Amino acid sequence: MLKVGDPAIEFTLDATNGRKVSLSEFRGQNVVLFFYPKDNTPGCTMEACEFRDKHAAFAELDTVVLGISRDSIASHEKFIKKHDLPFLLLSDPDGTVCTAYDVLKEKNMFGKKSIGIVRSTFVIDREGKLAKVDYKVKVAGHVEEVLNFVREQLK
Repeated sequence: MLKVGDPAIEFTLDATNGRKVSLSEFRGQNVVLFFYPKDNTPGCTMEACEFRDKHAAFAELDTVVLGISRDSIASHEKFIKKHDLPFLLLSDPDGTVCTAYDVLKEKNMFGKKSIGIVRSTFVIDREGKLAKVDYKVKVAGHVEEVLNFVREQLK
């Protein structure tokens, strides 16, 4: 598992802006990188919409919000359009970045085991170091907690 103080792991993924996006493009800004299981599912929709609702507050703090799941760009684009999401969603279909950030875990749903994303958030400071690491995120109150952390710790 990654921990506070570790360098953020560099990656390049397809994004909903129609190009490949690299984490290093955001050096000099804070980054909130949130991994979520699936577009248009209840918990993921709630989390994404809370990030949407706080987007201006993050922007005021020079903080970029990026969402990552294993869904396709086409799925992400529908998700963005349906919920008016103002931030980029990145597609990690083979799970390479999810594996690097240690968010892929075995899940047991109705007796069926599968590998899936465990909802996790990483706050990366302007120098590219992990400032906050949250595995197994509970959606309720999480976005507000992340915003308060950025506001208080990453001025």
